[in-house]
Amino acid sequence: MSTKKLGFWILTALVVGNMVGTGIFMLPGSLRSVASPLGVVSAWLVTGFGVLILALVFGNLSLRKPHLTGGPQLYAKELFKSGSKMATLSGFMSTWGYWIGSLIGNIAVITSFAGYLSTFFPILLSQAELFTMGGFTLKVGNTLTFIVCTVLLWGVHFIVLQGANSAGKINFIATAAKVVSFFLFIVIGLFAFEKANIMPFVAPTVDKLGQSVGLLGQVNSAAVITLWAFIGVESAVVFGSRAKRQIDVKRATVLGLFIALAIYIGISTLVMGLLPHEQLIVSEKPLIDAFSTVTGPIGGQILAAIGLVSFFGSTIGWIMLSAEVPYQAAKQGMFMPQFLKTNKNGMPVFSMIVTNAVGQLFIFSTISSSISAAFQFMIVVATLSYLVPYLISSLFQLKLVITGDTYADGKGRISDGVIAVFALLYSIWVIYAGTADLKTFSMGVVLLLSSLLFYKWVKPVALVKENEV
Repeated sequence: MSTKKLGFWILTALVVGNMVGTGIFMLPGSLRSVASPLGVVSAWLVTGFGVLILALVFGNLSLRKPHLTGGPQLYAKELFKSGSKMATLSGFMSTWGYWIGSLIGNIAVITSFAGYLSTFFPILLSQAELFTMGGFTLKVGNTLTFIVCTVLLWGVHFIVLQGANSAGKINFIATAAKVVSFFLFIVIGLFAFEKANIMPFVAPTVDKLGQSVGLLGQVNSAAVITLWAFIGVESAVVFGSRAKRQIDVKRATVLGLFIALAIYIGISTLVMGLLPHEQLIVSEKPLIDAFSTVTGPIGGQILAAIGLVSFFGSTIGWIMLSAEVPYQAAKQGMFMPQFLKTNKNGMPVFSMIVTNAVGQLFIFSTISSSISAAFQFMIVVATLSYLVPYLISSLFQLKLVITGDTYADGKGRISDGVIAVFALLYSIWVIYAGTADLKTFSMGVVLLLSSLLFYKWVKPVALVKENEV
């Protein structure tokens, strides 16, 4: 088994790479459709603050409870008596939702890859019909998109099987390239910024029911959308058992968050100033369309190439994370024991196969809908799947503060308590905002309850050491 551990910069790259993926490329149009420019910027700031508080919770827990590796969802069992059925059930259900959310998030990245590849191969957007059966029509573009997504999914699958360290290095190179490119885009975009495109800077928007929505309502509507862009901030925590030093987990989480927030606010504001509102809200590739207004078609193609590199790197990170989640849960007796199987490189091979096979089913959504429609559907489902583990992490932090567990000297107890309360309030607010729609709420409930169909195969076991798996 490979014993190579992940260093600070590779952990940071995983955090940044998993966050700065589809969000930066696809969200500008989604946000502008529900909020005014001021609403968009406000949503980023509010979400950035909320996620920073969550990041501090994750980092603190990784130091105080280093044996609980594998992601924030594993803290669920710690809320109940050790070894009890409720501890196992809560840990399993939380892991289930987080796992499904992770693999759906990965498919959102993969479908976005196909969307940006269409810049070079327009046939991917072809509406030509292959055949019609009943009310279903299969189109050329959808078929080719499905093939591209499938090849990318399983191609990266075999790359990751070679080992976490080698896959992490590839992800680092891809992440470094896209971060530098994004900051260059911000600098170039400043010269073509059109103030008229973001005017009025603050104004009511109209929802699907035709009702006027004020600034606070806009921020509320954008809460789940902006949070999607930060999903992955806990990536270093998930790989805590593979880190060289536990302190690197917290540092990589916080640094990665600040890098991502700077990119998000800078680019979102610029895109709104480069594209007219009507064009932005219907764009399948808003970032490319915006950059093309500055440099022409060639510049758009360059950015599309950067996007492909970004999505490729993010796919590596998300496949690693998605497979790691049930693997680490199984090591703590909260998931099916079959997920413990690893290959000679220490990678959870069974978990990867099952995870990507389920992901393949979601790729079928590209057969009958546009890339943007599939993306919108998946980010809502995936984001809501993450909110419960985030809420649980906040509750666990608060439990430690109240009981004094790991606070023998009392140092940091008050500040950690304040952070836990803010993280808890933020998590509750986003859950409320995201589940206000009955359909969305129902999907979230069904997703969690579906785990009960598999719970009977969970066999609580003692913790398994890394070299015994």
